[in-house]
Amino acid sequence: MNRLPDTFLWGGATAANQIEGGYREGGRGLASMDVVPQGTDRFAYMFGEISDLSFKDGRNYPALTGIDFYHHYKEDIRLMGEMGFKVFRMSISWSRIFPNGDETEPNEEGLKFYEDIFLELKKYGIEPLVTICHYDYPLHLVTEYGGFKNRRLIEFYKHYVTVLFERYKGLVHYWLTFNEVNCTLVLPYVAAGVVLDPAEDRDTQLYRAAHHILVASAWAVKIGHEIDPENKIGNMVCAGEWYPYTCAPKDVFQAMTNNRKLYFFTDVQARGEYPSYGLKELERKGIRLPFVENDKEILKENTVDFLSFSYYATHVVSADERVNAELAGNPLATLTNPYLGPIKYKRQDDPMGLRITLNALYDRYQKPLFIVENGTAAADELKNDTVEDDYHIDYYREHIKALKEAVLLDGVELLGYTSWGCLDLVSAGSGQMSKRYGFVYVDVDDEGKGTYKRYRKKSFYWYKKVIASNGEDLE
Repeated sequence: MNRLPDTFLWGGATAANQIEGGYREGGRGLASMDVVPQGTDRFAYMFGEISDLSFKDGRNYPALTGIDFYHHYKEDIRLMGEMGFKVFRMSISWSRIFPNGDETEPNEEGLKFYEDIFLELKKYGIEPLVTICHYDYPLHLVTEYGGFKNRRLIEFYKHYVTVLFERYKGLVHYWLTFNEVNCTLVLPYVAAGVVLDPAEDRDTQLYRAAHHILVASAWAVKIGHEIDPENKIGNMVCAGEWYPYTCAPKDVFQAMTNNRKLYFFTDVQARGEYPSYGLKELERKGIRLPFVENDKEILKENTVDFLSFSYYATHVVSADERVNAELAGNPLATLTNPYLGPIKYKRQDDPMGLRITLNALYDRYQKPLFIVENGTAAADELKNDTVEDDYHIDYYREHIKALKEAVLLDGVELLGYTSWGCLDLVSAGSGQMSKRYGFVYVDVDDEGKGTYKRYRKKSFYWYKKVIASNGEDLE
């Protein structure tokens, strides 16, 4: 083959907590990200360091409104149809289905809202790729149960997914269990609904939550396959290879160790058991995973059908503590790579790194892969009802070239590609709108003010051409 298969799924990706809004409508309950404000302490919330989750006067809470997809979804899906999308990655807000998360009966208005979205997508021949839980927990499950530190959340999640799989049977065929599950160890509040207890060992809390999420994910695979054998259910991780700072063996081993932090999760979800290196590390730390009866069997017998991931950049690490000093205290930090270009939003673009990441995952698991987030942000300026965003086009062009090389030259099995933030949306990191990824400009500023009108950017027409040519026309 010298071109991508005709079945390749082109599209874009979003998350409910970053686009949906409508937080007081349709019976929706408060969600975990609703109470995370903009500002210098935003990451303290995301790291699980702030226990007071009440709203504060004078603070801006961007997840409450997003880009008002709740009222604009028909217009937005029409724009996706115009671009020729084959797939749209979206998420369901758990608190729109179960406002508190622990109810017996679901909220019918919430179920109907997503059903209407799926039917609208079907009109344009767009396949929904649904993330069941994308950084989005009913706030009640956080404040009353402690998030996924509490094993009871597995049962709440099982009930939630059962309702989704039964209600949307035949409408949705592609599912993701959790978003960036490996971020549980870095952003516990965001990824697991966990506020850390300073009186308890941090790592013990994190790995307890991670185990519960991995078991819940396996249950979702089991339930989803039983309800509809046609369902394709994948995991989702935050990926991007770690490079050694030098070719010194200690640096190489340190990079391997960092990459294993990702494989710890993908090994469980794709192979069905914890890797020996991970168990040894936990043993050294004195951490016992909270296994109960049937956990091992559930994990082993319900591996994912495919692996999906976000890719934004690669990372660099050294084993030398003096070199690594600048990373201390920042779990998201990376050393600068002198062989790559300028740092933008604390990242360096690395298209070949995408090819490397694809090969690393496919070599390890031999399961189909799906790139479900990839993109770059800029402070776009609207002029004459459009945006001349050549920087977006340049970024996507080089990364699409890289994924094609992985498929056509290396033999990687890749299901599709959904660029992140196909519509401008609230940044998960900063909570701002000025960090814009989309092919569509949304007239909303960082304070949530604006007309909410949508405008096609230059990249809109470029991506339409890419999809129409199945990735052949990248100019």
